[in-house]
Amino acid sequence: MIRPPLPPFTEESARQKVRLAEDGWNSRNAVAVALAYSRDTAWRNRVEFPRGRGEAEAFLARKWAREHEYRLIKELWAFTGNRIAVRYAYEYRDDSGNWFRAYGNENWAFAPDGLMAERHASINEMPIAEADRLFRWPLGRRPDGHASLSDLGL
Repeated sequence: MIRPPLPPFTEESARQKVRLAEDGWNSRNAVAVALAYSRDTAWRNRVEFPRGRGEAEAFLARKWAREHEYRLIKELWAFTGNRIAVRYAYEYRDDSGNWFRAYGNENWAFAPDGLMAERHASINEMPIAEADRLFRWPLGRRPDGHASLSDLGL
């Protein structure tokens, strides 16, 4: 399987790759999202270390089963060759109706076929009031023209 855009990345193709990743994660479809990762992908996500596409898919299914109304914005931070660094923020509510905003950074490495071979994530989150939510578009893809993280001062 080939997953364009392919490395080595230009600024334009890196931005496209970031937006495709954001759109995928906003779909909350663990099966479809996992297909963007290599069969032997290696992750670090907080204290979890999924290995392989199957473990990544299971991780995502668990994540989105407990993070309701999940909305995410990713922003390109840096790129070179087959690597991209992003910063991101997402909001969700838990089963008790409490809202959270998480902030993080990810470092990605891609195989020549454009599948993500490595994902290293650092994440911090904080509780927020429902009234303080910033990501209020309908569930799914962030609308074009919605403020970026930089525009929001995040």
